[in-house]
Formats: sequence, structure tokens, C-alpha cells
Amino acid sequence: MQLETYPDREMLMLGLANVLAGQLADFLRRDGQATLAVPGGTTPGPVFDTLSGVDLDWANVAVLPTDERWVPETSDRSNTRLVRERLIRGRAAQARLIPLYAPAETPEEMLPALEDGIRPHLPISVLLLGMGTDMHVASLFPGADRLDEALAANAPLLLPMRAEAAGEPRVTLTAPVLKGAFNIHLLITGGEKREALERAQSLTPQEAPVRAVLDAATVHWAE
Repeated sequence: MQLETYPDREMLMLGLANVLAGQLADFLRRDGQATLAVPGGTTPGPVFDTLSGVDLDWANVAVLPTDERWVPETSDRSNTRLVRERLIRGRAAQARLIPLYAPAETPEEMLPALEDGIRPHLPISVLLLGMGTDMHVASLFPGADRLDEALAANAPLLLPMRAEAAGEPRVTLTAPVLKGAFNIHLLITGGEKREALERAQSLTPQEAPVRAVLDAATVHWAE
């Protein structure tokens, strides 16, 4: 784990957006395409705001949520909605947003089709994750019903996930997909999450799912 500390949150958001943009540009120059995977939640919003204005070859960037609540994009709780409103606009409006939701009663019904949609865009070029105070990442929650399966080396690309802390059923990229990203960044703010990060280092991935990616991650933190 590499820890980058910033003097304040504004500098964190600007600095992280610059790092992500630089790594995406490197992939676009070398490979002609790139995949950016991003979390939901409100914390990364300022990063998305800045990144959306960066001059990149966005038409060749696929943007993929790391996880999604099983709700339509019209819902305020949709991660895809947040990503579309904050990132897929301005210069980044040309990027291709890969969904992790499709209309159906349960996520299990749509997993094969969703996997087919993301498979061509793997491995992830640049991965941005957030972390909860319970040390979850994506929708890998401590105590979730299929956490062990999602952490396994032979896990499928996607799994449905249900946990008390999750609210709705979710769909999440599994640990091997997250760990397989070329560049992994973890965004956290405040003392409580910094303390949770420190605790996670002495716990198992089942207790602290962030451990699944922590060794390869650059952590970006400000108070």
C-alpha cells in the first residue's frame, strides 16, 4: 500500500483527478483504448467534475461502475445515475458507460448479459474505489451472503450481493477483477476512515474486504 496525504480535500480531489487522467492518457497513447472503473457515493463527485473537463480521447474510454444497487437509473440511489451526471458530461460525454443494471426483478436474471457487456473492457486500466467505515469496497460487504465466493481466486466477473448494510440487492465486480486492474486507487477522507484503514491491515479480507486490493493500491487521503 502506498499512502498519499493531501493538505485538504480540495487538493485531494484535484490531485487525484490529475493522476487518473495521466494514467488514462498513457493507456490511450499505448493501446488506443482504456477502461476506467469508478465507485458510486458522493465522495468522488468532485473528482468526476474535474476529470470530465480533461482533454482526453474519451471516445475510446469505457467507464464502468465498480458496483450497482439493483435499482433503475431513475432512482436517486443509482450509482450509474451519479456517474452519468457527474462524469459522463463535458469532454467526457463521449465516453462509453457500461451498465451493471438491466430491467429485471432480480440481478441473477441478468448476470450473463451484464458479464458479456463488461468482458471486452477488461482488465481495468484505472480503478478508483471508495471505502466505507465498515471497510467494504465496491459491494463487497463484511457478512454479505456471497462474500467468500466473491473473494475467491476463481470468482466470476460479477456476483449479486446482499448484506444488511447494503440496503437493496447489489451487483458487484468481484475481487479478482478489482485486483486485476493495472492501477488501483482508494479515495478516503476524514479521521474515521483513516482509522478503519489502519485496522483493516491486521484483519482478513472476510473481516475487511478492502484487504483484497489494499496491497496493490495507492491510498489518497485528506482530513
